[in-house]
Amino acid sequence: MTDADADAERVDAAAEHGAQGWRDQPHAVVERDSVRYTLLGTAHVSRESVDAVRAAIAGGGFDAVAVELDAQRLQALSDPDALARLDLVKVIREGKTALFAANLGLAAYQRRLAEQLGIEPGAELRTAVDDGRAAGLPVHLVDREVGVTFRRISARLGWFGRLKLIGGLIVGLVADDKVGADDIERLKQGDMLEASFGEFARDNPALFDTLIGERDQYMAARLRQSAGDAREMLVVIGAGHLQGLARHLRDDDRAPSDVVAGLDAVPTRSKVPWVTIGVTALILGGIGWGYWRGGAELGAELLRQWVLFTVGFAAIGCIAAGGHPLSVLAGAIAAPLKPFRPGIPSGAFSALVELRFRKPAYGDFLALRDDAQTLRGWYRNRVSRVVLNFIMTNLGTGIGVWLAGARIIGKLIT
Repeated sequence: MTDADADAERVDAAAEHGAQGWRDQPHAVVERDSVRYTLLGTAHVSRESVDAVRAAIAGGGFDAVAVELDAQRLQALSDPDALARLDLVKVIREGKTALFAANLGLAAYQRRLAEQLGIEPGAELRTAVDDGRAAGLPVHLVDREVGVTFRRISARLGWFGRLKLIGGLIVGLVADDKVGADDIERLKQGDMLEASFGEFARDNPALFDTLIGERDQYMAARLRQSAGDAREMLVVIGAGHLQGLARHLRDDDRAPSDVVAGLDAVPTRSKVPWVTIGVTALILGGIGWGYWRGGAELGAELLRQWVLFTVGFAAIGCIAAGGHPLSVLAGAIAAPLKPFRPGIPSGAFSALVELRFRKPAYGDFLALRDDAQTLRGWYRNRVSRVVLNFIMTNLGTGIGVWLAGARIIGKLIT
């Protein structure tokens, strides 16, 4: 039997199930401002959810459809080869490499689930969009842009929290060939982004609130904005959002535009780079103090400690990422200058050089989602290796900075 035949059988099964059959799935109904919102809670890895969505739309009882997606995630579901058109140089220069890495990790996690379970995660969401449009219904994407969610997470976690999150996410993505049964069961009852972050999301209240709580509020506000002339709207969401979304849709009296604007905003960090100023003061002040108290010999020794630690660990990080020799050199040269170039990480220099001398081929972009599932694939694929180069060089530089600072303080104390 071909895939087309299998899809046809599922469509027929959904039709036979009848327009009311989807009501066996978790759902809630909220009436507000003359609009009846039917919230259909789905499992992102369930064929039953796909059939339920098809049956609900085929029943003809709705005049609009809303889906727990943003434009970027919809493109990833409907156009898997979009990565092949990526401008990687632009990503690096605009400081979006970390966001790209997070999206790449999410795509790899979804691909592993698809291969393991035989269904693409989020298939029911894509079905809601496709079937809704085929039926001539307005289709609204009501979830917050995934990039905004990642940036708000980063702003709330702090430096050490971000480091722990990135490390745990990378290890979880490449350390095991299969997704555990517990993770799959949680995914059936929860949210794709939450499942991607694993235990860290459940153990971190700030992260959980940004991933789930804020998006419940955001989607409730977007539903109110999107209603228009609709009177019966089908809302297809992950089951983990069902209760929270229903509550906010029913009880939140704030203006929808205010809610959306507030939750779309990314908290800006202080324009004064206090960390950079502190590191610079430590280095320059410590070396200057060394020259004053111990003469040229001590001052030169402190300067040497700074250069050796930052250069050495940046180079080690880049080498660990499989960087080109000139990429290693670029990262090593940039590392000691970190306090004097705020906002431009040493990993950006090494990644751009890596991209220049090991330019990814079209096939690397096409194979990216598959290669990103394993650690060996990250090194084999030239796109993901550029990302590794960026991450590992920055990590090495950061370790070198803190160790050098500790050595300088230790020298001055003794």
